[in-house]
Amino acid sequence: MIRISMMGALALAGASFFAGPALAQDFPNRPLKLLVPYAAGGGTDAIARLVAQAVSERLGQTMVVENNGTAGGNIATQIAASSPPDGYTVLMANQGPMVVNPHLFKNMKVDPLAAFDPVTLITSAPLALVVPAKSAKKTAADFFDFAKKNPGKLSYGSAGNGSASHLATVLLAQVSGIQAVHVPYRGAGPALNDLVSGQTDFMVTTMPSVAGLIESGVVRALGVTTSTRTPTLPDVPTLNEAGAKGYETGAWYGFVVPKGTPAPIIERLRKATIEGINSDLVRARFANEGAVPIGSTPEEFRKMMEAESARWAEVVKAANISLN
Repeated sequence: MIRISMMGALALAGASFFAGPALAQDFPNRPLKLLVPYAAGGGTDAIARLVAQAVSERLGQTMVVENNGTAGGNIATQIAASSPPDGYTVLMANQGPMVVNPHLFKNMKVDPLAAFDPVTLITSAPLALVVPAKSAKKTAADFFDFAKKNPGKLSYGSAGNGSASHLATVLLAQVSGIQAVHVPYRGAGPALNDLVSGQTDFMVTTMPSVAGLIESGVVRALGVTTSTRTPTLPDVPTLNEAGAKGYETGAWYGFVVPKGTPAPIIERLRKATIEGINSDLVRARFANEGAVPIGSTPEEFRKMMEAESARWAEVVKAANISLN
């Protein structure tokens, strides 16, 4: 009996060993789904659609983008986490859903860092502090002066609770000593619509979501969030330069897949993604938004997210904010 059990175990182990490569050779043989935890029209959605097209061309199968910004992106995260770990469901990962929401929401049903395997970090980009074109705030100095003299009088939209635009503004308030009222949306697109119409006063948002509005003069950029000026807006100061001493942040984007996805499939996805983001078309689009392709290893991406999680945990705690 023992001899039979050992042989059975060896056979099972052998089957498991060869399953990964076999699956990878056949992968993909049908369309893939890319879940984006924000509404269409925002920065994350723009990056997702650009990269999804490039990846589709290299995999020979369509990567279909599905948007779901409900509950700060938590619903999309849950759907992705519960999907089969076969490579056909990919989650567009960035700050909010992956490393902020676990510290912000009281009733998280998924631990994102435990529920997913990283594929690769795609890129990172600056955010910009923008106001409507008709705003009386012509410079960042104007903005900070008004905000400090009128605590709580300004309102700002964000792509949702826990999004990069939300937490970047929370951090800005902490560093500069201002107070403002938060109005969360289900993506940067809807938030920007209300900013343009004057329903809100300002927004700190991703460059992909707002670059066209800045170029057309619909909104005015007062500052960027990175430590150095972005080449796409050379005349716009950093917020650190403008008075928020020590302030620095940005937005990052990557791919993750459900935990347990075979390593050969992850590598297939990673290879196609890196080839796609290094294409001339994607590089040019990234450059327009102050971004460059990254293409990290899964382990590098994991370590980066762990560090980001620790950083934003401190920001959320200092701000004393939590959501159900």
